[in-house]
Amino acid sequence: MSTTVAAPHTPSSATVLEDAGCYRALQARDARFDGQFFTAVTSTGVYCRPVCKVRTPKLANCRFFTLAAQAEAAGFRPCLRCRPELAPASSAERAVWSVQDASQLLALQAAQWLARPAYASASTSIPDIAKALGVSERHLRRIFQSTLGVAPQQYQLTHKLLSAKQLLTDTQLPVAEVAAMSGFASVRTFNAALQQHYQLTPTQVRASGRSSPSTALQFTLYYRPPYDVDTLLSFFAQRALAGVEKVDTAQRSLARTLRIAHGGSHYCGWVHCRFEPEQCRVRVQVAPTLAPCLPQVLTTVRALLDLDADPQAIGTALAATWPDAGGVRVPGCGDGFELAVRAVLGQQITVAAAHTIAQRLVAALGTPLPVPPPPVLSTLQHLFPTPEQLLTASDDTLGQMGIVRQRQKALRALAQACLDGSLALHPGAAPEPSLAALQALPGIGPWTANYIAMRALRWPDAFVAGDVALHNALGLRQHPQAAREAEAIAQAWRPWRSYGVIRAWQSL
Repeated sequence: MSTTVAAPHTPSSATVLEDAGCYRALQARDARFDGQFFTAVTSTGVYCRPVCKVRTPKLANCRFFTLAAQAEAAGFRPCLRCRPELAPASSAERAVWSVQDASQLLALQAAQWLARPAYASASTSIPDIAKALGVSERHLRRIFQSTLGVAPQQYQLTHKLLSAKQLLTDTQLPVAEVAAMSGFASVRTFNAALQQHYQLTPTQVRASGRSSPSTALQFTLYYRPPYDVDTLLSFFAQRALAGVEKVDTAQRSLARTLRIAHGGSHYCGWVHCRFEPEQCRVRVQVAPTLAPCLPQVLTTVRALLDLDADPQAIGTALAATWPDAGGVRVPGCGDGFELAVRAVLGQQITVAAAHTIAQRLVAALGTPLPVPPPPVLSTLQHLFPTPEQLLTASDDTLGQMGIVRQRQKALRALAQACLDGSLALHPGAAPEPSLAALQALPGIGPWTANYIAMRALRWPDAFVAGDVALHNALGLRQHPQAAREAEAIAQAWRPWRSYGVIRAWQSL
């Protein structure tokens, strides 16, 4: 099926969804448009994902919205069957790196902050966000409304309510814990918001789910096809650290240990992800020890597997060089510091050699997992070393692992920068300041900084211009100005150059 929907890759209040195109996607239950728009049905007062399996409503009864928050602001409630909270993030919400207009960029930066409060370094109230962005509260509200078509308070409330709805439906966690995790100040406030906007109580939401009363935490996350699952898992398998990661390409699964900072504490455990490509989804099992920070865990998993990618936009941008690039994904990471350390260790050596050194680092400095995983994941035994552990390791200890003095200096500087807060290595961190901060550290150049930005910051337009493998893939190995020529070729890939790099590596 070839359906075109005018989904706003560059959001604007002037953007209008094409009703006929949306309706064709709705009739086909086309997963390529999951999360790109939502269908609100005037006869029921409910809004759904394009893949919802209920009987297709008449076009005259449909209204189409780019964002769930827009549908809720118009008075519609989320469908209990298709569950809008499970949809991949809209490209309109993720377009922050592709817009040039300062006002739109401001609104999208605020939206990222509101949608992911776990990453905010300060309060997520509208006045505090405006202050952090250097504008007045009034200006932020005006720009946000004109860009995304919804007030910032409504946008934030929608994300909080949908997060709570997911936790109520998929777990047996106490309502008080669900309310707190989702960002509500009290159970009373949460109950009132749920009743006002969804006409439901927590008990009614929970009754709509299939969660087990056991301690197992299981979730389903969706993505937009095409998705080259096998290639992504092969990438992870080649680099998997024993004790920290486990990849089973035959079962199309990935598991790893995690350490999540939340509320001044650190929670440790594991996640196990199994792809079901026929349904365009991932089944995720989470260790009970990570229950207090489930929203952060699920956000980490989505970034790790790049589940919110927009394959249509990516495929179009890369088509001239890589006609089959729609299914490519940029592999993420479980922790930004871990990825940065492994990137430094991999400088100017092979992937296999870097893997060996990283394995020694885990064996010598890694922390044993506090609670053993189930037998099927029994090989997951260690957490990757923290910045504190790396700083306390002696030069001789690091030297015995094969880490030369220059790398030791770079690793210590990296660890100190992460500890003192001068370096942010989480998804959504501003790339330009992060690239500058990384390259200001000893031993970290443009290649390493951009590689970290690509995988840890989830910056879709990172580019390793001097990469030899990239030059080989583009046929530039013997070119006297290979880096400059690669930059010129990649201009057509923007703002998805990270995906172009990964596709180039895959071609080899």
